[in-house]
Amino acid sequence: MPLLDLTPDELLKTTRSVRKRLDLVKPVPMSVIDECMDLAIQAPTSTYGENWRFMIVTDPDKKKAIAEWYKKGHDLFELRQNSAEEELNGAHSAKNRVLSSINYLAENLKDIPVLMIPCILGRLDAEQVAYNVQYQATMYASIIPAVWNFMLAARARGMGTCWTTLHLPFEREVGKIVGIPVEEVTQIAMIPVAFTLGTKFKAAARRPLNEVMRLNDW
Repeated sequence: MPLLDLTPDELLKTTRSVRKRLDLVKPVPMSVIDECMDLAIQAPTSTYGENWRFMIVTDPDKKKAIAEWYKKGHDLFELRQNSAEEELNGAHSAKNRVLSSINYLAENLKDIPVLMIPCILGRLDAEQVAYNVQYQATMYASIIPAVWNFMLAARARGMGTCWTTLHLPFEREVGKIVGIPVEEVTQIAMIPVAFTLGTKFKAAARRPLNEVMRLNDW
């Protein structure tokens, strides 16, 4: 598939979390998903190597069933946000925009053309490893670069994605819908995938480096 005319720096700066600008109507060919997955699995791997599996969901009935559990997770998220907002005496406008887009995704997830669920082989909540920070970090060290490769590849092809985890309180229920063996595999996210409404995206406003980067001493 033809790629957008983006420099590497532009690709990195403009790969945003896209929710409201996902095209809910335009189909996404599996050949394009295959291209993105081929690039995903070229990501660097950790000690545990290719400890990943990627569930691609395009079936409308399965997406609808997943969306129902996702909405339940979103309801829990809203409860937490309402509590936090009371403590902060209201949210800033930027936060309100993000929350609005999160709400939009929850209402429209069933209509997203493709859902990708990245998984790690093994259970990260197993008693013997649940509090082993080094083990957890090493396990994530392969799947996160792979998913980011996928998201960059999607952006380069005119598609939008976002990393969301709101279904995870109901990981087992979602796993049963698509046959993920929940006793043996850990889901870590859900990535909605669709072509975007327009392809122009701006770099995000971020804190200056001197607020977030430390040199030699905290």
